[in-house]
Amino acid sequence: MTDAVLEEDPTLMALLKGYRVRADLTQEQLAEGAGVSVRAISDMERGIVKGPQRRTVEALAAPLALSEDELARLQKVAKQSRARSTSTEQPPRPAVRLYDPPAVGMLPPDLEDLTGREHCLETLRALADEMTSNRGGSGQVAVVSGPPGTGKTSLAVRAAHDLAEHFPDGRLFLKLRGMSAEPGEPADVLHLLLRLLGIDAVQIPVELEHRSNLCRSLLRDRAVLIVLDDAVDEAQVRPLVVGGPRCFTVVTSRQLLVGLEGTSRFTLSELQRDDALALLTSIIGPVRVTREPQAAAELVELCGRLPLALRIAGNRLASRPAWPLDHLAGHLRDRSRRLTTLTAGDLNVRSVFDLSYRQLTSAAAAVFRRVALVPAADFSVGAAKVLIEATDEDDAAICLEELADASLLQPSQEDGRYQLHDLLSVFATERLTQEEDPEVVRRADERLTRWLLLGATAAGGHFHPCCDPISPLSASLFEDAVSAGRWLLTEHQSWLAAVKRSAARGEHQQVLDLAASMHWYSEIGGTANTWHDVFDLAVKSAIAIGSKRDEAVHRNYLAWTLCSLMGRPNESARMAQKAWDAAEAAGDLREQAWARIYFVSAQLNDGKPPASSATFDEAIRLFSEADYPLGVHVARAMRATYLHTQGQLEDAAEEFGICLRYFRQAQGSTSVDDSSCAYLLLRSAQNLAALGSREEALSQSEEALELFQAHGAVIGQARALQAAGSLLRMRGDHVDARARLTEALALFERTGQAQYHVDALRELALLSDEAGDPVAARSAREKALSLCEMLDAGAAKSLREELIEQLNAS
Repeated sequence: MTDAVLEEDPTLMALLKGYRVRADLTQEQLAEGAGVSVRAISDMERGIVKGPQRRTVEALAAPLALSEDELARLQKVAKQSRARSTSTEQPPRPAVRLYDPPAVGMLPPDLEDLTGREHCLETLRALADEMTSNRGGSGQVAVVSGPPGTGKTSLAVRAAHDLAEHFPDGRLFLKLRGMSAEPGEPADVLHLLLRLLGIDAVQIPVELEHRSNLCRSLLRDRAVLIVLDDAVDEAQVRPLVVGGPRCFTVVTSRQLLVGLEGTSRFTLSELQRDDALALLTSIIGPVRVTREPQAAAELVELCGRLPLALRIAGNRLASRPAWPLDHLAGHLRDRSRRLTTLTAGDLNVRSVFDLSYRQLTSAAAAVFRRVALVPAADFSVGAAKVLIEATDEDDAAICLEELADASLLQPSQEDGRYQLHDLLSVFATERLTQEEDPEVVRRADERLTRWLLLGATAAGGHFHPCCDPISPLSASLFEDAVSAGRWLLTEHQSWLAAVKRSAARGEHQQVLDLAASMHWYSEIGGTANTWHDVFDLAVKSAIAIGSKRDEAVHRNYLAWTLCSLMGRPNESARMAQKAWDAAEAAGDLREQAWARIYFVSAQLNDGKPPASSATFDEAIRLFSEADYPLGVHVARAMRATYLHTQGQLEDAAEEFGICLRYFRQAQGSTSVDDSSCAYLLLRSAQNLAALGSREEALSQSEEALELFQAHGAVIGQARALQAAGSLLRMRGDHVDARARLTEALALFERTGQAQYHVDALRELALLSDEAGDPVAARSAREKALSLCEMLDAGAAKSLREELIEQLNAS
């Protein structure tokens, strides 16, 4: 369309389409550039929306490359269209006669910037289409539920506007005032509905049932959409479901209304990140978002991606064009001020939450307040029981279900657990501070911390080797290692936070007990950072109480973490030396031996093997004197690894064989014994591959993988997958090798083992070289190079040089 044509037709739809065609943009491209929905642009170009708001038109200016005069013209035409629409346009006259005044019961205006609910709208349209095509069937009822502020009413209103063609006999909006002190009585709502349907007041029956029946009779052959907004419960809604087979009833409620039968259900939650950013952009314009992308992204998260909170934040920014986005983000970062900041005129997040909170029973309200003390994203019924000192988990479960039905809690993805939206957590914290005695809150927090520490300590006990019998506490709380491991995984954030709280309170023995219990589990689950935090806290607790033995124990564990999980052998060697000194001061033979093992292991990983096996020999002697056969064979396995590095492959194979026979005797006793055997199989496989026995090496790697998988040992699985992938590559089996290495990389990403992550990426790069895929090879090496920053300077130097040389050559 030329500029001349643009001058000939001054209508908004022609102007907008003409400018878009001139800019060579699709509707989708214009929507992306302006931060306006595709639907809004389509409706303007089709004349459905005749008078868009000023900020919407301004948002279109940049991507359309409008001059100042063109923007002014478009604004003028839009303003004229709004005026004509207000003064001359009337809604389609429904077939039923509406009682004066006609505005009563009519739809509220649609929101142009409704975002992120496309799937729900499509499903509602599909339901309407199905009902229209099935003339002999029954009408549809849809329940839209969700936490306060998620936009339930806005969705229902948009759907009602969208579905106009399906319901030529009228679309009605009835407020049920479910969250008010006096919710609408069904009889009163039916009285209003009958007046809207043309029944004179004197002809309306008195009885509720008769009013329902009269409504059904009037709506039997009519196509009407009815929105029942803000329902309090099922009892309020049931008498109001009066539509005939051509009617669609959409109910919105913060309650789930689980007692309503034969309904389609839609549960709204916070927006997806991109949708939340699009909503903010539609309010404040794309220029400000583009100028401060990081602040915009942070604002979206600080608002919990809740539509109401985003709308408030957006309105505040729109009314203060000079404010940087980071200025508002700064206010929102302070949790104590966040809800106060999220206020704009009569829009107020706190008051919206408070309406739901005031509907709760006293017991459920107490649970809601106290779950704000949970340090993780989700929690169990057991945690709620502890917080309110319930005698039975059923009492806590009833309260949690009440909160879930009220949409103040959401069921977590993990079965039987619940989660609290971040803004609701802020609100719960406010209520806790204002409504409960500080001493009561402190005791509740301490109960939860003790419960988490006790559970974690008991669960860790299930992963000790068979030479360490399971403690009575572990056996009483968990049936087996599977249930213990599941608990440690699901409560990971909570028990880790609990041990940090306990350390801050000076509860040193509890910290030491938990850390000692976790040592063997640390080879199976968790992440590198988790174990660094746990064992570092334990070292500090040991020093605080003056226990040299505990100091030696946990410095040894920390040395293992630094070397085996974090790829920092220099730090590991220094930590092992300190453990050695503490163990000698305590006179503990076992810890002296472990310190020697970890010290030399660090040297081996740093590429600085000792001149002889004397240190391993000394560790074996100390373990023997301490009558600790497990330690003896771990030391022999490490000595075999040393022999392998020295090229004494046959001697190493013999030593590995002796150790494997020992560990296979204990295999199946506990998950730790199986994991120890699996790790030994990986070292043996590496030696076999060097001897040229690659098929046997691959067999041992696959055997190790099966053992790790049987016990959910994620760290071990990653290493076994890497080893198998490397051997499969050497065999020329590129497809299976890539599959194994890709799995390994995903697990290393989770567990944070930087050194092994780098090794796996290097292996993938070699595989890509052999497969003739230089792009994939370069990508793998670039990522490996970036991970080298997490390694010790000494360990990373040669790797970095090698990777840079390979990248320059590619």
